[in-house]
Amino acid sequence: MDVRERIAKRVARELKDGDYVNLGIGMPTLVGNYVPAGIDITVHSENGMLGVGPYPREGEVDADLINAGKETVTEMPGCSYFSSADSFAMVRGGHIDLTVLGALQVDQEGNLANWMIPGKMVKGMGGAMDLVAGAKRVIVAMEHTTRDGGHKILKKCTLPLTGLKVVNLIVTELAVIEVTPEGLVLREVAADTTVGAVGAATGADLIVPTSIGTFS
Repeated sequence: MDVRERIAKRVARELKDGDYVNLGIGMPTLVGNYVPAGIDITVHSENGMLGVGPYPREGEVDADLINAGKETVTEMPGCSYFSSADSFAMVRGGHIDLTVLGALQVDQEGNLANWMIPGKMVKGMGGAMDLVAGAKRVIVAMEHTTRDGGHKILKKCTLPLTGLKVVNLIVTELAVIEVTPEGLVLREVAADTTVGAVGAATGADLIVPTSIGTFS
């Protein structure tokens, strides 16, 4: 299992039956592939679709059915369509139970930076700003460090922020970290790593309970 699949699989364990869920572009979209048995969720897309189904098989592709990332998708029974204005009214009205987003940086206060790196091409913030403000729970799904080994979990974000104190849980290939008023609590570590390795890869202090779970 590659890194992205490991993260998506672990995030999927956070889904609750009956949840209305928004899955961000990229890695978060993969979470839909690992919904646990017996859990029924409804996937929301910012471009105006409620009841997003899995990626289509060959021969099922309908070019008119796309998610916010412009990927072709399928419909679930009862799927509905509406304007982007109505879609964001759902988000801003607090009707989305959970959003899963990628991140460039997260800090110990739950601040999130995920939309731009100064000096590089900027496509725009997209729906992330509304989602982190309106969703009842925010999970960040990301690789633990940058490609060159730099910290992405920090004491204080250095990149332009998407939202202030909005992140509830961080899931990486190394760890599951809960954001609390006391700080970052290490809840689980990957089966093939150690608490020490997670600490070294993290640019903020971690609160380490006496009992820590594992995942693979």
